[in-house]
Amino acid sequence: MLDLNFIRGNLDKVREALKARNFPTATLDDFAEIDAERRRVIAESDQLNNQRNVASQQISVLMKEGRRDEAESRRGEVGQMKEKIATLDRARDEAETRMRELLSTIPNMIHESVPVGADESASVETRRFGAPPSFDFEPMDHVDLATALGILDLERATKIATSRFAILRDAGARLERALINFMLDVHTTEHGYAETLPPLIVNAASLFGTGQLPKFEADLFKLTDERGLYLIPTAEVPVTNIYREEVLDAAQFPMKMVAYTPCFRSEAGSYGRDTRGLIRQHQFDKVELVKLSLPENSYDELEGLTRDAEMILQKLGLHYRVVVLSSGDIGFGSSKTYDIEVWLPSQNTFREISSCSNYEAFQARRAQIRFRRAGGAKPEYVHTLNGSGLAVGRTWLAILENYQQPDGSIIIPEALRPYMGGMERIGG
Repeated sequence: MLDLNFIRGNLDKVREALKARNFPTATLDDFAEIDAERRRVIAESDQLNNQRNVASQQISVLMKEGRRDEAESRRGEVGQMKEKIATLDRARDEAETRMRELLSTIPNMIHESVPVGADESASVETRRFGAPPSFDFEPMDHVDLATALGILDLERATKIATSRFAILRDAGARLERALINFMLDVHTTEHGYAETLPPLIVNAASLFGTGQLPKFEADLFKLTDERGLYLIPTAEVPVTNIYREEVLDAAQFPMKMVAYTPCFRSEAGSYGRDTRGLIRQHQFDKVELVKLSLPENSYDELEGLTRDAEMILQKLGLHYRVVVLSSGDIGFGSSKTYDIEVWLPSQNTFREISSCSNYEAFQARRAQIRFRRAGGAKPEYVHTLNGSGLAVGRTWLAILENYQQPDGSIIIPEALRPYMGGMERIGG
């Protein structure tokens, strides 16, 4: 969430940022109108309070002088002032509540390095790794490959639950587990992240803190009991909220955490998109990287986090590119985002496998995560960052498609073989 005083003092700047995001500016106009009304009622209340104080002093003087009738008359006027002040204070409280509601719906400011454009066509590729595999046969997609190998069962998963769920079997299930362990090992032993195993169910305050609520409630799976709990859409939510409403020591930064969790998304509004296979599932596995940083270091930390996610693909020998998202394509809470996109031969294109974002103080202000510098300085908001390191299911399908053989078998990348009990190939 943006700082209230920042918006007040930079309305034009915020308005231009909203336009760059293709976000309606009417919310900002409503905010300014309510803020003006709030200031008006505060000024009127303050004026009446001053008049009441003066009148109370006058009543005391009148009583001492024995002028009781005049004193009683003034008391009546003071009573009317109190009622008016109470009405004004209620109006102030209502305005502040409405302002907070509006504030929670306004997206983050974009960083100056973010390309400005209406949609993803304005996003800019920054680098590539490797080259796409060359096949002397027509490559199959991961669904046909995995179904033929007996390691993926979508039909029975639909029977058990509904569409957009999957059953992985035998070597397919083992490959999923191998990828999870491989990613965790790389990030903990080589990149210095602390492994974390958080709850898979969170409260509304946690989702508000990271920005999923109130704007994206339709994308969440909500439990039906009275506690108002939700299944997590990503480990970003519980891991970032570990330090909600705390004041940390600046010497602790950067704080680097990695978590494997299943993730759950209703994918509201995405029907008809990527319905085949594992690209867009209601339940999927992900290894998530989360950082808490000093503000002055957060963009260096973003570069490092992105490189850490890239390293997984490099070790697996998968062709990918990195794209900095445009202002019209960036997420609600992010100031800057790099998408890492892996090559899928069946689609002859790159597909997102990780988004690495710097939220600056946006999430920290919502979640009240602060730090204090040495010497008893005033608390400041941390900068939060996160990114997939990586989406496990999409890595799974990328391996199948990029390492497929003419006979339909799959070569296991060398880095994964120790995690697969030495297995070098699935099928064949």
